[in-house]
Amino acid sequence: MSVSTDYYAVLGVRRDATQDEIKKAYRRLARELHPDVNPDPGTQERFKEIGMAYEVLSDPQKRQMYDLGGDPRAAAGGGAGGFAGFGFTDIMDAFFGGATSRGPRSRVRKGNDALIRIEIELADAAFGSAREISVDTAVICVACSGEGSAPGTHPVTCDMCNGRGEVSQVTRSFLGQVMTSRPCPQCQGFGTVVPSPCPECSGEGRVRTRRKLTVKIPPGVDNGTRIQLAGEGEVGPGGGPAGDLFIEIVELPHPIFQRRGDDLHCTVTLPMTAAALGTKLPLETLDGPAEIDVRPGTQSGHAITLRGRGIQHLRGAGRGDLIVHVEVKTPTKLDAEQEELLRRLAKLRGEERPSGEFAPGQQKLFSRLRDAFNAR
Repeated sequence: MSVSTDYYAVLGVRRDATQDEIKKAYRRLARELHPDVNPDPGTQERFKEIGMAYEVLSDPQKRQMYDLGGDPRAAAGGGAGGFAGFGFTDIMDAFFGGATSRGPRSRVRKGNDALIRIEIELADAAFGSAREISVDTAVICVACSGEGSAPGTHPVTCDMCNGRGEVSQVTRSFLGQVMTSRPCPQCQGFGTVVPSPCPECSGEGRVRTRRKLTVKIPPGVDNGTRIQLAGEGEVGPGGGPAGDLFIEIVELPHPIFQRRGDDLHCTVTLPMTAAALGTKLPLETLDGPAEIDVRPGTQSGHAITLRGRGIQHLRGAGRGDLIVHVEVKTPTKLDAEQEELLRRLAKLRGEERPSGEFAPGQQKLFSRLRDAFNAR
């Protein structure tokens, strides 16, 4: 590559590209053209070209000299290899995004969250309650206070990595000496080893146990609602901070009421005579006994709403409603006297031979269907 070569074109960047744009372009090309990845015969030469271009453009002083028409590589005594002054860190950075040391890992880590489900009655969901529950989770080991070492002992520095948590290996390649790092196999990357693990927790720093908690269930919860108890989950390895405990609500079916959101629904069946004459109907609600006023002439399917007798809103004040659906029951068996009385009533109302009426809107639909058939 001569001084007349356009280094910007080699990397595929503009002449006013930023250092970050130049580095990103080099990383992309280095991954594509590395001989270990791309075995094409021309790859090695092309790989050297982008390396020389990056050597110049990544150095502000060399880039300035190049932009003024000079040859910074010649001035620096660059050899034919094209990588004079071009460090291994830049190559590793292209593949791994940086060559910074990881350092030893901490034995103390945050614990996982835990989830349990509890069943509650509809009244508990409506008004809230308190429930004592048993939880099986990991807690900090009392014997070693979470350190993981037997009493009277402590972790010691790993003699293989000298506490760094990683070991390095040098190999040779066409690029020269290449240094790679990996977690220390003796200490698993922690930098320390535990010569005498705690017999109670086997070096984990935590043990499993059953404990009891009191959970406050707020009014308005529903199926699937989760209550979060911060710091009541699993203690982490090494006695790390505990995760959270989530309580998921499972609401049991009620024999009378069906819940729809924060409203409650139920159905009552009335005799035909009570629906026609009207009546007072006693009803047991979640708040206690109530009386429903059934007006004379109530039809089957009519709904009576009792305001504020439903479920407490989980967020915000107020409660839902209780909606009572009326179902009028027509008698199926009549004795002679009852049948005679109904016939007399039908005669008085002029309903001895009723013709029947379509519901609103149905008569027009029937007319359209009849006209459609007649048109054929």
